[in-house]
Amino acid sequence: MGKKRYNWPAFIILLLFSFIMIFPFIWMVLSAFKTTADVYAYPVKILPSSFTFDNFARVFQMIDFGRYYLNTIITTIAQTTIQIFMSITAAYAFAKLDFPFKRSLYMILQSAMFVPFSVLIIPLYQLVVKAGMIDTYAGIILPQVLGVFTTMLLISFFTSIPTDLVDAAKIDGCGYFSILVHVVIANSTTSISAAVLYAFLNHWRSYLWPLLVTNDNRLRTLAVGLKYLISEANSAYQYMIAAALMSILPLMIVYLLCEKNFVRSMTMTGMKN
Repeated sequence: MGKKRYNWPAFIILLLFSFIMIFPFIWMVLSAFKTTADVYAYPVKILPSSFTFDNFARVFQMIDFGRYYLNTIITTIAQTTIQIFMSITAAYAFAKLDFPFKRSLYMILQSAMFVPFSVLIIPLYQLVVKAGMIDTYAGIILPQVLGVFTTMLLISFFTSIPTDLVDAAKIDGCGYFSILVHVVIANSTTSISAAVLYAFLNHWRSYLWPLLVTNDNRLRTLAVGLKYLISEANSAYQYMIAAALMSILPLMIVYLLCEKNFVRSMTMTGMKN
């Protein structure tokens, strides 16, 4: 059996492009520990002369970073939970149940993917004002829980589950909810993980809507709070970089937990299509 040959030119090119893509992140991590002198040093210093954690502490002194962090965690977890629950139940209905006007409703759901959020801002804001939800967690959370993309993603996976499994569960006396939990969800953990990752990333970085519906500084989220830091920090870029690094840590953790399932689900979607 011959030795396995590697395409070294392709490997080197991919390695080079990978380094180019990851270098800005490496630069950000190193810059978060630099002093002001290191940030403005010429020639440019890649490594800090001495690692300092003062930048992180300074961020908490300049803005209410802890409060912004807590608000973002609360709203993101709530939005992701509600969105995934609604997407799972809606996808289950469209994939495995029969009901009147199913095809028409499915076409409406598909068309909703092409409606930009900017078109919905004014009517959504008017509804939130009339409901008295300005400067409330509900005002931030509820208008953003409808996930058309995650619903369509889950429909494509739920449809691939053999109908024989659902029929067998019905024969065994399982109801709709029991079939959803023990058959559909149990066989779709990969796709649900991908939907959770997409929803979490989308809600964590949300900026425009939280900015519109919050006037109270105690309800600001990270995306909005970091804007205040820019004006406070002036040209002290190491403070802004330290805050940005802390703000993306949850995203990195969630991505590392769901990355394998996300890649696998995208691969399976390509194979099915």
